[in-house]
Amino acid sequence: MPEDLMRYDQLAQNALKGVVREALRRVEKSGLPGEHHFYIQFNTKYPGVNIGARLAERYPREMTVVLQHQFFNLQVTEERFQVELSFDNIPERLIVPFASVKGFLDPAVQFGLQFEVVHEESATATAEPKLKKSTEPKVATNTSEKSDEGTSEEKSEEVPKVVSLDAFRKK
Repeated sequence: MPEDLMRYDQLAQNALKGVVREALRRVEKSGLPGEHHFYIQFNTKYPGVNIGARLAERYPREMTVVLQHQFFNLQVTEERFQVELSFDNIPERLIVPFASVKGFLDPAVQFGLQFEVVHEESATATAEPKLKKSTEPKVATNTSEKSDEGTSEEKSEEVPKVVSLDAFRKK
């Protein structure tokens, strides 16, 4: 099989991250419509992610946030989004580059995307994309609920790869 010098896998991921960006821009301008709400999973170690020391300690590899009832000052740029959430009643400002996003889910309409997070230095190493089977997202909510996020996720060396919409479609 010839080598993919065009990097279509990355082109497709970048295009689909545009869907996430546009959804967040709409919420930034008008708020969440109807029952829509978002679960956004991201790599906490990715360059440019800023979640504060307390959250970085609690979620050393990845984190899922929920944008639903109580989030403030959502700002969306071409490269990242910023949002204020409350964790254990302590407000935190999160800065999340779109390149760090691993998953996006809007359970109100059963729409979801999964992405491979590639650090810039390893972007030259190509891997054959694989579909990842759907699992229920582990959630770090913006309430005072305790989460065991990271315990089983950290032990697993599985790296999510590509985008699979089938897992979120109605049957």
